[in-house]
Amino acid sequence: MIAAFFKGFGQLSDKKSRGVVWKAIAMAVLVFVGLWVAIGYGLVATALVSIGWIDTTIDVLGGAATFILTWFLFPAVITGVMSLMLDGVVEAAEARHYPDLEPAKGLGLTGNILAALQFLTVTVLLNIIALPFILTPLYPFIFFGINGYLFGREYFEVVALRRMDGRGARFLRKRHRGAVFVAGALIAFLLTVPVVNLFAPVVAAAAMVHLTRPWLKELDTAVL
Repeated sequence: MIAAFFKGFGQLSDKKSRGVVWKAIAMAVLVFVGLWVAIGYGLVATALVSIGWIDTTIDVLGGAATFILTWFLFPAVITGVMSLMLDGVVEAAEARHYPDLEPAKGLGLTGNILAALQFLTVTVLLNIIALPFILTPLYPFIFFGINGYLFGREYFEVVALRRMDGRGARFLRKRHRGAVFVAGALIAFLLTVPVVNLFAPVVAAAAMVHLTRPWLKELDTAVL
């Protein structure tokens, strides 16, 4: 798995991926600023309507609330937004390391948009539900538990659904659920590291190509 992520970082130097990398960095900055503004406005609004635990959390965090909430919601939002662009990264990684592969069909624009919206909605909601624990020792476990599962599943499907149907993808994901979860937790960690989080989605998508490549061959012999 570590080797897969090292190859993922190596993808940043690939000419075919470079354009996506710069777009990813620009998108990440825009998403962070947009989240900052939206959350800052939202905190003012909740103070006016007095929503129990949210107001309590904000009062305890004080002026740092906007930054902290932005930081922990950023991974979910940037992954949802970037999922529409990651197909190009996966294609570049496959072309560079697995040139013998046939062209992938992919989900198409509509399928990618629907998948991104579904992921974004579920991930943001679950992370908001987890916010009451942000001041407790349990929060890191909750954060990486939720996002490890969600990011592992999302990035796996970005790669897998290019070359198989949903049934095949579910089969492989469940068969390798432990590795998918650990990869998702590593992705969640990268998305919280300053500077690295700007291009982490690109690294994650490329890493998942290498991690899942041996698994995809299992469908040739498995009975689905």
